[in-house]
Amino acid sequence: MDVLKFSPLFLLIFLSFCIPMPMADAENLTQTFEGGMDLQITYPESVMIGRTFSISIHLENNGWENKQDISFAITNPDFAFKTLGDETITIEELTTTSSFGTTLDYEVSKNTNEGKHFLNVSYSQVLVSNNVDPMPATKTTIALPIMVLKEPVVTIQTTTPESIFSNTEFPFEVSVISHDIDLNDLTVQIIVPQDIEFRGDTSYKISLLEKGTPFNIKAEMITPINVSTEHTVPVKVVVSYTDDLGDEKSDSSSVPLLLRPKTFLEITNDGGIWVGDFFIAPYVSIGTIVGIPAGTIFSLLLRRAVEKRKKKKKA
Repeated sequence: MDVLKFSPLFLLIFLSFCIPMPMADAENLTQTFEGGMDLQITYPESVMIGRTFSISIHLENNGWENKQDISFAITNPDFAFKTLGDETITIEELTTTSSFGTTLDYEVSKNTNEGKHFLNVSYSQVLVSNNVDPMPATKTTIALPIMVLKEPVVTIQTTTPESIFSNTEFPFEVSVISHDIDLNDLTVQIIVPQDIEFRGDTSYKISLLEKGTPFNIKAEMITPINVSTEHTVPVKVVVSYTDDLGDEKSDSSSVPLLLRPKTFLEITNDGGIWVGDFFIAPYVSIGTIVGIPAGTIFSLLLRRAVEKRKKKKKA
């Protein structure tokens, strides 16, 4: 009857297959003013300290009356952003169906605090009634919220089994993603204790990792043959690179793995089965899995049961 408890193991082989994300770059603000004047401002949702960014302004007169004495004045209340040009724009006239566009460049001050900062846009225009009589100027103030981040975000993701046991190969996967900038001269090192071996390299290099593109590494680690007690194995992933400012940066992620002695019956991540010291590899053919290994399993279980009875009789 004890043997029947292992019959669901074959089903688990077929049910245990696992089927193995960027920040918005810009915000668009649109507003319509008196007389069908349409304004669109494109600005970054977030910027990083020490970097430059741009604001694009597009103004289009979609009304049937002309506009004149148009002006933009952009101010920065807390001086978080340093202008790289003129912050005041003046347009003498925009006739019907005509448009105007420009780009303003800024640099994030190095002593700026992280968090939300604002650029204030003061807009003014004069509508020419019936294209003859200028009307009083209309004025509007628009606030552009921009989040300031200290450093570019680089994510190190590791995929490993929850626990590992002796004398077996286990997958170890690493994914490095840069969410904000391109990385140059990227190096990924996997550092493990001496008793853990890796099939393949433990150091990987790539000259350029583009923003938002993952760099994926798949390796196999081999556990030692003899493991007497359960303990934690420290595995460290070290990532070094050159950022967009030419500065060398590094980051790391530690992965504690639980290494334990192998029990009589184990199922590996790829569907293989350990029965004592006998390993049944995962086969593609159902008949092969069910037919050949099954007899071996019964024999091993029967032999173990007989050995236990002999020990009890001797005792």
